[in-house]
Amino acid sequence: MAEGIKDRVAIIGMGCTRFGEQWDKGADELMVESFTEAIEDAGIEKKDLDAVWFGTSYEEVNVGKTAIPISVTLKLPFIPATRVENWCATGSEALRGACYAVAAGAYDVCLALGVEKLKDVGYGGLPQPETQWGTRQRLVEPNKTAPGTFAMMATRYFSQYKLGPEEGKTMLAHVSAKSHANGARHPKAHLRRAVTVEQIMNAPIIAWPLGLFDCCGVSDGSAAAIVVRADMAKDFRPDPVYVKALQISASSGEEMLYTEWDWTHIEATGLAAQRAYDETGIKNPRDEVSMAEVHDCFSITEAVTMEDLQFSPRGRVKDDVMGGRFNLDGAQPVQPDGGLKCFGHPVGASGLRMIYEMYKQLQGKAGDRQLKDPRIGLTHNMGGIPSVNIVSVVIVGL
Repeated sequence: MAEGIKDRVAIIGMGCTRFGEQWDKGADELMVESFTEAIEDAGIEKKDLDAVWFGTSYEEVNVGKTAIPISVTLKLPFIPATRVENWCATGSEALRGACYAVAAGAYDVCLALGVEKLKDVGYGGLPQPETQWGTRQRLVEPNKTAPGTFAMMATRYFSQYKLGPEEGKTMLAHVSAKSHANGARHPKAHLRRAVTVEQIMNAPIIAWPLGLFDCCGVSDGSAAAIVVRADMAKDFRPDPVYVKALQISASSGEEMLYTEWDWTHIEATGLAAQRAYDETGIKNPRDEVSMAEVHDCFSITEAVTMEDLQFSPRGRVKDDVMGGRFNLDGAQPVQPDGGLKCFGHPVGASGLRMIYEMYKQLQGKAGDRQLKDPRIGLTHNMGGIPSVNIVSVVIVGL
């Protein structure tokens, strides 16, 4: 039986740029910035790296879909470099490659780095779908947008669990208000202004019931991690963070072909999470996971993810949201850095940004966002739409 990678890999250094509209910087400068912070944090030099995994999704930093940009930009000649892409889970995929290589014993010290310059490529909130299915998908689903598909999830959830329109929208507004409050505390977050539930409720509608403040922004940014064999970790620093589980689940799209799927949950999230809990040995995620960063591309995504991760019972997330369970001072804080909603979402970097916050929290270095004695942190990264997606769940701890 495969045993997974629990406690076989440790993170000894991390870096993250400010996320936002970085018109004065190119992808190369962002990569250098996150990389420099990571190696300085780890106390190593470039020559100590055995291999590199590079995550990016959009054309701004793609050179023939290769890893050449990271080798050239960071001046890393002749060491193995691999480019990965897995939609919005790209940053988590880069970390997975680095961690699995170290756990396998192939390398001792590896770098995972993600970057995206979405503002430069003109990526907006309502793009036409451009995927590997190309023309065929555009003909079948010519008007499909991300806000539209997740709005369908929201209305279906309201219907399934008997939430009135105002009641459901109020729940979602509390999800976003919490993230804005947290993001306002982080100096590297894209959106650093708290907003009220009333402001969120009255904001322009993008795709009902999702308004402007229910949708995450489009950002530039980069994040990086240095991982090593766990038995070496304390040679580098006294407070490494250990990888407890790293699982990924890719949907085949069969959810949208059968009536058994009810549109109120993400099948891949539940499966990846359970595998991660099994790998870690977690029996009761609601009690055992101290904190989480999840893929809140939309407020409804965060809400249903709480149920998919078993933080809230099915159909009962409203009670926890309204009761403050996931607030910074709640029993199980979620999005302590503001999440995608406020920290930002440069696609290739987001998964590593989530780990960056867990890393800082576990080390007690999160400033005025610092949680009291966290022991286990979880990140959830999802690329795609409710009916076809790829999900990564990473669990880290001391």
